[in-house]
Amino acid sequence: MRIAVVTLFPRMIGEALAHGVVGRAVERGSLIVECFDPREHATDVHRTVDDRPYGGGPGMVLKFEPGVAAVRKAVASFPGGAPRVYLGADGRRFDQSLARQVARWPGLVLIAGRYEGVDERLLESDVDERWSIGDYVLSGGELPALVVIDAVARLIPGTLGDAESAEQESFSDGLLDWPHYTRPAVVEGRHVPPVLASGDHAAITRWRLREALGRTWLRRPDLLERRTMNATERVLLEEFKTERAQRAGRNDDDSMTRSHK
Repeated sequence: MRIAVVTLFPRMIGEALAHGVVGRAVERGSLIVECFDPREHATDVHRTVDDRPYGGGPGMVLKFEPGVAAVRKAVASFPGGAPRVYLGADGRRFDQSLARQVARWPGLVLIAGRYEGVDERLLESDVDERWSIGDYVLSGGELPALVVIDAVARLIPGTLGDAESAEQESFSDGLLDWPHYTRPAVVEGRHVPPVLASGDHAAITRWRLREALGRTWLRRPDLLERRTMNATERVLLEEFKTERAQRAGRNDDDSMTRSHK
């Protein structure tokens, strides 16, 4: 897969992509990321890419001419074209479902804004979609671009060491991930759940689904509200709630006992 990033800080992108599983995907050539800098298209001696906003106000705005030239050069590098996406706070929320769609595309052009924003005429003429990674304000679009690249790269075949890893992570099935443990079996008095060492794969699968449902109920109930649970999932969630209430009751009893000693 090829991804182009239009950015004033290409080194920020390149250095971040030199590590971890995404770095390995780049090394193997299954992911190709190229940066296109609007400064290369500035025509004055100072390589100016921003100017004051019409109507007044704080900050500066990325100019149309160098910005659109960089976008069009990036698009031209893709023989069949590629969707052009501006990363900004007013865009569609980027999520795992969208990441899975993008992973099937042959290419993508990400436009990272800076300053107070980008001249709106660039967005009107040369942008197909707008995406946001969350309801907060960042200094620029480089970090969102890296988030998109990382999320998509993990879904490209061969990026992860285990092909099942991407299928079993948080949000892959609309749920948060279950708890994970490794050796040793006991750490500071805390034990690995016995079922995980039982060798009973059916029981392990059931426990993991129950914990995933429970964690989602506790931390992201909005995800469950959008989910149509089957009969098995409803039973497992009720089991989780019951066990949690029982643990809370035992902890209260222990606290009362200690307070009376």
